Amino acid sequence: MKPAPFQYFAPTTLDQALDLLERYNYDAKPLAGGQSLVPAMNFRLARPGVLVDLNRVPDLAFVRPGSDGGLRIGAMTRQRQVERDPLVAERAPLIHETMPHIAHPQIRNRGTFGGSLAHADPAAELPAVLTALQGRFRLESKRGQRWLGADEFFVDFFTTALEPDELLVEIAVPPLPARTGWSFQEVARRHGDFAMAGLATLVTLDEQGRVQEARLVYLSVGDGPVTARQAAQVLQGQEPTEEAIQEAAEVAARQDVDPVSDIHASADYRRHLVKVLARRTLRVAVQRAKENGQG
Repeated sequence: MKPAPFQYFAPTTLDQALDLLERYNYDAKPLAGGQSLVPAMNFRLARPGVLVDLNRVPDLAFVRPGSDGGLRIGAMTRQRQVERDPLVAERAPLIHETMPHIAHPQIRNRGTFGGSLAHADPAAELPAVLTALQGRFRLESKRGQRWLGADEFFVDFFTTALEPDELLVEIAVPPLPARTGWSFQEVARRHGDFAMAGLATLVTLDEQGRVQEARLVYLSVGDGPVTARQAAQVLQGQEPTEEAIQEAAEVAARQDVDPVSDIHASADYRRHLVKVLARRTLRVAVQRAKENGQG
């Protein structure tokens, strides 16, 4: 398989990259890690007339502490670096826990943090995780910059709010509140395969041990990250007992998701996984929230 003919540019600064995107607009496609774009080009599912290779733009790869106690991650930071960075483990443990689930080490060596988010695959882990964390995304073009929340950034199936002349340059992850626990789990046929369903969960407890806030965001059960708002509402203000967790899991499967059948799993089986993953991740997140409350 070979891609259709294209022009290739390798800018060395962000300004040069943005100049190229402004000039070629809809004909141009940014190249990050290439783990999704290059196979799509080889199968001629994607036919950009111009490739703007971002791999020589050093300012887009970084992991930094945020002034609010959170985290800043450059869009071109390799997934393997995010996986191993101690600052990520300290300030964004949900991301740290998620990274080993993404494909295989060889893929993570080249794949980029921002590239996965901009690709917006409904079966990808990072869009769901950043939605659960209420991450913010900095987009830049020659027209200026803007910040979008995850709920605004992810629009639909493989679709984001990025304009043709814009780049995702930075992701801001806010700090976790006190007494917050987290968990990420997914079910795949083999490790490294796309998940049949996955779930990123955060639970914050109040001083009495009741659920102050819960966020459950699924992957691979819709056209993008699917937030289980009804299930979270079931838990709001309640003690996180096994009965409450079971009820939330049932509500998530009945009311929050509308999966489809495909070659990987039937809709009914995905609904079953929605319940299983809710129970599993809520138990872990609640336990961690209790432990954090003791500190």
